[in-house]
Amino acid sequence: MYHILIAGIACLLLSCKTDHKTPTSEHQQGDELELKYAEGFSIKKTNSKQILTINNPWPDANQEYRFALIPESYDDISLDIDEFAAVIVTPIQNIVVTSTTHIPALELLGVEQTLVGFPGTDYVSSEKTRARIDGGNVRELGKNEGINTEVLLELRPDIVVAFGIDGTNSSMKTIEKSGIPVIYNGDWVEKSPLAKAEWIKFFGALYHKEKEAATIFNQIEHDYIEAKSMASKATSKPTVLCGAMHKDVWYLPNGSSPEAQFLKDANTNYIWSDTKSAGSLALSFEAVFEKAKDAQLWLSPSYYTSYKDLEASNVHYAEFDAFQNKNIYTFSNTTGTTGGVLYYEMGIARPDLVLKDMIKVCHPELLPDYKTTFFKPLN
Repeated sequence: MYHILIAGIACLLLSCKTDHKTPTSEHQQGDELELKYAEGFSIKKTNSKQILTINNPWPDANQEYRFALIPESYDDISLDIDEFAAVIVTPIQNIVVTSTTHIPALELLGVEQTLVGFPGTDYVSSEKTRARIDGGNVRELGKNEGINTEVLLELRPDIVVAFGIDGTNSSMKTIEKSGIPVIYNGDWVEKSPLAKAEWIKFFGALYHKEKEAATIFNQIEHDYIEAKSMASKATSKPTVLCGAMHKDVWYLPNGSSPEAQFLKDANTNYIWSDTKSAGSLALSFEAVFEKAKDAQLWLSPSYYTSYKDLEASNVHYAEFDAFQNKNIYTFSNTTGTTGGVLYYEMGIARPDLVLKDMIKVCHPELLPDYKTTFFKPLN
């Protein structure tokens, strides 16, 4: 599933850089949709059609994908279909998405009823979409890396919104050959949580709900920035450790990563904030213990849900102050009725809620009455 590919074993926290493009109006450069943070897609209106360009659907993607979004009444005979990966009639009537992170966008826009299939329905946490799954309105499609193409072709969705780590998914190639457009969603490659959340505008264009998408995103952005400002008023900065061992390696966010930037926005002292690398830090237990034994907080200790399980996996975890003081917090215990982790589904769409959770954990005095959405004390 999407969250396993992206989250891995490292500290699974969203991040946000406050530097962004200066907003002008709902559209800029004439007919181009304004995007304040997202860099992985663009939408430009030309002659009653919209041109959707996906330019970074996975890390180090070496080509862009262009789609023509046309209304049902479109009658421009000059349209050259060879210029596009696909021509898509909008608004979309039915859709298949392949990541739980896509589902909140559909629900926020009020178009969740168009979802007809999903790979791994047990991972879905949302009560609204779960009710549709349980009612037989959303078909199970197997696994993302090996979708049941027979069922999907029977459904004949208008489009499939996919994600991929390198674009080599053979199932998606089969779907494309059948004439069903496949669009790779690159929200997970973006550099900040607000950039990821801004992909709701991508879905807005598919459903002729551009204004609604902009309004929703603007509120999320406002709430995030407001929460960050609140965190900046904290009088202390707790030292923070995150992640856990996988086999012989402890993975942590590097200091220049979005995850570390998020910890900065929450006004914490992330112990590895001065590091820089292309990916996660991969350290030995001894290296982490030397620097983080006295850390006040331990966030997101991989998939462990209890102190008992954490200690059972490595008895030396119990030597950390955060373990002894019971100051470990996780989102792994916040699940839907079938076990799907809510953070993996909703975290990308609602970075404002994630940041408020972080503030509640790190600076509880700033949000005395706030109840966290994702992060809970380790059992």
